[in-house]
Amino acid sequence: MNNGRAQMNIVIVGHVDHGKSTVIGRLLADTGSLPQGKLEAVRESCRRNSKPFEYAFLLDALKDEQAQGITIDMARCFFNTAARDYIIIDAPGHIEFLKNMITGASRAESALLVIDADEGIKENSKRHGQMVAMLGVKQVTVLANKMDLVGFSEAVFEKLKADYTAFLEAINVTPVSFIPISAREGDNIASHSERMEWYKGATVLEQLDQFVSEKELQEKPFRFPVQDIYKFTRSNDDRRIVAGTVAAGRVQVGDEVLFLPSNKKSVIQSVESFNTDLKHVASAGESTGFTLATQIYVRPGELMVKPGESRPEVGSRFRVNIFWVGRAPMIHNKSYKLKIGSARATVKLAEICSTLDASDLTSSKSKQQIDCRDVAECILETSRPIAFDTTAVSEATGRFVIVDNFEIAGGGVVVENLSVGETLLQQHIRDRESNWEAGLVRAEQRAVANRHRAKFIVFTGARGSGKRVVAKALEQGLFANGMNAYYLGVATIDRGLDADLGSHSDSAGERLRRMGELARILTDAGLIFITTIDDADDYDIETLKLLNEPNDILVINRGESSFSRYQPDLQLADGGAVADAVSLVADLLKAREIIIDYQI
Repeated sequence: MNNGRAQMNIVIVGHVDHGKSTVIGRLLADTGSLPQGKLEAVRESCRRNSKPFEYAFLLDALKDEQAQGITIDMARCFFNTAARDYIIIDAPGHIEFLKNMITGASRAESALLVIDADEGIKENSKRHGQMVAMLGVKQVTVLANKMDLVGFSEAVFEKLKADYTAFLEAINVTPVSFIPISAREGDNIASHSERMEWYKGATVLEQLDQFVSEKELQEKPFRFPVQDIYKFTRSNDDRRIVAGTVAAGRVQVGDEVLFLPSNKKSVIQSVESFNTDLKHVASAGESTGFTLATQIYVRPGELMVKPGESRPEVGSRFRVNIFWVGRAPMIHNKSYKLKIGSARATVKLAEICSTLDASDLTSSKSKQQIDCRDVAECILETSRPIAFDTTAVSEATGRFVIVDNFEIAGGGVVVENLSVGETLLQQHIRDRESNWEAGLVRAEQRAVANRHRAKFIVFTGARGSGKRVVAKALEQGLFANGMNAYYLGVATIDRGLDADLGSHSDSAGERLRRMGELARILTDAGLIFITTIDDADDYDIETLKLLNEPNDILVINRGESSFSRYQPDLQLADGGAVADAVSLVADLLKAREIIIDYQI
């Protein structure tokens, strides 16, 4: 691949044995893109093994793929024409491997869809057409392969073209072109076929060069999904490096940056990379790191952008198009994991707008679940806000996958941000409160008997800040003063989650929910309930406040704060005597008239 040349990503799909790998092998051979001697070596290998030579063998690097005769994983191939460089992604066609195709098509700008002219349109031909369109690939060319098996018949080609065009029109897809080919024989791949003189359109290579490339990723608004934050301590090195891969745009030293959804701002102080010369700029596609002029706390999964450019969406509720390939159907009220960019969040199916079976175009607006191989328009809701783009703005940060029990079960694109109105959490709280059956003892009576009012006290701060020591000492002091105080650590909730959720790997949202529900009960019973949460952010506190309603919450932060908008009720310095910290908390409780008196 030549530096500085235009580049395009293309995905090639089609039903099993319809000839995708043969098409790619032929493209590599006819453009002179194979390593020297590769073609001859494969021919010789086939001769020694008494096997007929196939261009597909050029791609089948894995021995088990050659044994099975099908491609079972992604293959990325590189070739070039006079116009530009190409990365072509060979996506699996066998029904069991549809889930891999979601990943394969995720960065494609255009698609080649291969259909066997002799065998005709199959279910996977329809599913692949729907999936490619749903993933936002706007330029699709259909290759009618194996024309040699139908005598290079124009009538067969025209019928296939008419039938598949009707299918694509039904799902609002307009193909760029149809090309009759014989990949094995090379007809209409790099040059026009003398055996199909009736065809006057472009060859496959000509069509590739006619595809219109979208605006280069470097020219799009800056998007940097934060993968991790590395902190160095050796030799007085106090750098904190924000690491990841630039998804779009470019950034340089001195640029102001904004992290979403936390809304924290800073300035790029340096561009960091391993074993390279000093860099001042990072562009789309580069894996890199940044140090910031101010030491702010950000989490993996945030999206770093430039505040002066068009901003991504931020929300927890959005409309999506999804293709479901999970063994079990997608159902309401079940927790899944959503992966979009570097963000990972628990997600639930909030509403199904419509479903479509891509094999027979059966549609429904009343289904209560999304079955395997369904295409659906639905509304998803995450456990916490995330930053994303709609696919119309940026595919790089608008495509996602859904994981169910460690397996990719679905993939799709974000169509619209719907983070306005009542959320699933708010619905739950409304339903919970409407069904809450209280006893005859009022909160005021409990406060008189206990000599204190109920309160949910949350200690937060970085790991190792000493907040747990203070929280437990506060419980002990309140109890010694004759008050009903109770401390419960989050680790107890975690152990419960391990037993209840099993393989569910993203329990942060569920842990928060359970802690809030427990606080609602214990404060209703008149207790002072105390807990600690590492690095709680604005949304964590807002969630706990909602879950504890109508009772109140008190937030105490020790050491470095991870809040961007929320102001804690008390800020404790990192370090210092535990007794002094407890006294400050007790003074606050007295000032808020939660307790009357406190003696150390």
